[in-house]
Amino acid sequence: MKTQNTILQTAKQTIDMESQAIANLSALLDTNFSDAVTCIFNSKGRVIITGIGKSAIIATKIVATLNSTGTPAVFMHAADAIHGDLGLILKEDVVICISKSGNTPEIKVLVPLIKRAKNKMIAITGNRDSFLGKNSDYLLNTFVEKEACPNNLAPTTSTTAQLVMGDALAVCLLELRGFTSNDFAKYHPGGALGKKLYLRVSDMSDVNEKPQVNPNTNIKEVIIEISEKMLGVTAVVENNQVVGIITDGDLRRMLTKSNDFSHFTAKDIMGANPKCIDANAMAVDAKELMESNGITQLLVEKNGQYAGVVHIHDLIKEGII
Repeated sequence: MKTQNTILQTAKQTIDMESQAIANLSALLDTNFSDAVTCIFNSKGRVIITGIGKSAIIATKIVATLNSTGTPAVFMHAADAIHGDLGLILKEDVVICISKSGNTPEIKVLVPLIKRAKNKMIAITGNRDSFLGKNSDYLLNTFVEKEACPNNLAPTTSTTAQLVMGDALAVCLLELRGFTSNDFAKYHPGGALGKKLYLRVSDMSDVNEKPQVNPNTNIKEVIIEISEKMLGVTAVVENNQVVGIITDGDLRRMLTKSNDFSHFTAKDIMGANPKCIDANAMAVDAKELMESNGITQLLVEKNGQYAGVVHIHDLIKEGII
């Protein structure tokens, strides 16, 4: 049975081997790559990506990356393509074929059909002299010396190289398209990542209660307001302008300093110049403001007037924290 050290050594060798293979890809890049990117960018169609075996799995990931960064892409399994799915390819689509050897039977059948339809074809292969390499319009060389598999059989290093080449294509295309964080948010509306890009403070504060008192409100009413609105805080507002804030902590400190607080009003215990945030600010900005000031609530303003409260629990609920 392998020892812990032996297992770790094997893992490190695998990572080092794949890292070196990726580093070597840079030296294999030539004008085929820039021409392929330009071809896709200028195309009025989609990118159809095909492969078989492990290369097909890599193809699906590249498709997902392209779609999420503004380049429409569709996966087509090479085996299915020659049994009816070839109809996926439209006249102006660009086809990317992925194959380590470039000589699999399915690829040898599929490539002539693509060429007959006059679609531009990009090869991602580790064998530039293969059938695929010789018959492609653009060849992206992903040659690797050896698989990380000790038997040099299981696709490991080669599929990593294919994946990185696909990422390089996607990043070059998104830069050409001027793809921004706003565009990214449009394609990623779900989950924490999307929310960090599009969720605004008002999206959370508008559904919260809006606790507020005026400077002359007596302490009993202040306590009732904080308790009823259940946000642990109330704004002190005068002429719809925020002039202060009272938190649960302010109430506790008041109780420790006086035995008789019946004569106190909001202005006696409020904190002046509270931290506020604009309703149109991003939720991530609220997170940073809370963290940098060590607080759990922010008063929200809209057009300079009091608009509500955003609480750290709102951020946690939305997955921002």
